[in-house]
Amino acid sequence: MRDDPDPEGSEDDRPEPPEGALRPTSLPALAGWALVGVVVGWGVHPISDRMGAVPPLVSWAQPLALALLAAILGYTAWATWRTVHVRRERLLPNQAVNRLVLARACAVVGALVGGGYLGYGLSWLGDPAELADERVLRSLVAALAALVAVIAALLLERACRVRSQESQE
Repeated sequence: MRDDPDPEGSEDDRPEPPEGALRPTSLPALAGWALVGVVVGWGVHPISDRMGAVPPLVSWAQPLALALLAAILGYTAWATWRTVHVRRERLLPNQAVNRLVLARACAVVGALVGGGYLGYGLSWLGDPAELADERVLRSLVAALAALVAVIAALLLERACRVRSQESQE
């Protein structure tokens, strides 16, 4: 039996995270935002019907814009990875912070928007409306493009990681 009054161990025994270290964006947080998007997207169709408004159309511009975002994020992730991990060069502090903020924001917003398109597309399944199939297809393609953007954003976030001082020496 220990003489410690705190059975879990003292706070001093726990290792502290390195100063200035950030944790990666968590998958449960992204899943939560995607779920919020699904619920909101699912609600757009019935709410617009009840209000007597025409439900929004999804054009090909939305999935293409998300695919362009994914391509830009993917290229930035590749360039950042190459700079930091292959060439072993340091980014300027403002560049590193800007890329990390961009990556996190795009991951969260991509999950929310992707969930929204997924929910909206699923709300049209089995609907006899004239453009229902078109809305389902384009919404699902937009949700897929948003998923690719989230993956590219997570890759950019990972590319911004640098090794700790201990492992560099």
